Amino acid sequence: MPRTRAGTFQSPSAGFLPITGPVAIVDVETTGQSAAFGRVIEVAVIRVERGEIIERFQTLLNPERYISPMIQGLTGISNEDVAGAPKFRKVSKRLLALLDGAVFVAHNARFDYSFIKAEFQRLGIPFNAKCLCTVKLSRKLFPEHRHHDLSSLIRRHGLECDSRHR
Repeated sequence: MPRTRAGTFQSPSAGFLPITGPVAIVDVETTGQSAAFGRVIEVAVIRVERGEIIERFQTLLNPERYISPMIQGLTGISNEDVAGAPKFRKVSKRLLALLDGAVFVAHNARFDYSFIKAEFQRLGIPFNAKCLCTVKLSRKLFPEHRHHDLSSLIRRHGLECDSRHR
């Protein structure tokens, strides 16, 4: 997840989108492409209120299933890494509190949101949030640019990111 250079968050959409409440910037790593079959193996959330970073949370999660070599290569997360990690159930209350009342912001938000929603659903916990997809936002704000993938945005805006998937 790209880091801010200071303890504040300046929305790239300031003045463009009327978001006045809290936002939760979310990134997940998963065991696959489908929330119906895959599981979350890492979750990171930054909660922002009134332009201030209120809380950061990041953890590996034990998906209770095998992580394929392809996913291990993509994410850098191995079966050994998650063996002693908490299960989603253990962090669900904290995540729910971080996400409560916030706009769920993610790059390709449908993907991340579907996995988080499915994990809560498996526990019988209802979860719904308004979503803001930064891919869609980038296309609206910067229609002159051809590429809106995360690497292109990081480069274009001079953000720091030590590792794309970790």
